[in-house]
Amino acid sequence: MTSPEHPTSVRPVEYKGEPLDAERGPGLGCFRFQLVVLVVLVVLTPLSVVWEWAPAVSAGLLILTLILLLFAGQTVIFLLRLVAADRREGRRRPLDSATPTVGELEDAPHDSAEPGGVPHGSAEVGHRGERPDDPGSPDAGMRE
Repeated sequence: MTSPEHPTSVRPVEYKGEPLDAERGPGLGCFRFQLVVLVVLVVLTPLSVVWEWAPAVSAGLLILTLILLLFAGQTVIFLLRLVAADRREGRRRPLDSATPTVGELEDAPHDSAEPGGVPHGSAEVGHRGERPDDPGSPDAGMRE
């Protein structure tokens, strides 16, 4: 949810005419199950023809594969809408992240100095990105 002090111009994601609710639709477990069954059917359907099973069985497997493909596609669309709705609510910290995210670094107040104490842009950059005052720089010995 967005805070009341930061109104958003983005409308909420709707699903079937109502705001999207993650609890009312299929989840990731359902999608994984659909994919496993779909992979089995995609492999088994052509093999049923090669193994000369009854044509009705092969046709049934093909129809079942197409129907399951339709449902898996709809589940993918629903899960992508969930991700889009979650991202519209703002940035959130990854669960196992020990380091700051790019968004947190962008939002943090900027210091005028780099970690080495040199202000941004004060030292000229030499050949291949090295600074001339760097002892390992190829330009360091030329100016002495």
